[in-house]
Amino acid sequence: MAEKEKNVAEVETKQAKPEKVKKEKKKGRAKNAWKGFRSELKKIVWPTWKQVLKNTGIVVVIVLICTLAIGALDIAFREGFDALVNLF
Repeated sequence: MAEKEKNVAEVETKQAKPEKVKKEKKKGRAKNAWKGFRSELKKIVWPTWKQVLKNTGIVVVIVLICTLAIGALDIAFREGFDALVNLF
């Protein structure tokens, strides 16, 4: 009797599952994607050479300032640590 119940339960679960529906491939998807890419590429506003040089200069200056600050902190902490070690 238990086997019949198992078989009935298996049949019910198999019937309850929805069947997979195959998706139809749309023709020209790659072509449409490329057209969309090209149209978005045309919307980009590229900076002028003068703006690029200005922004590059700003980045270089900020990197140099940060390098000097980190170097100064490194020296200060090293000297402080050495002074503490020499105390003991």
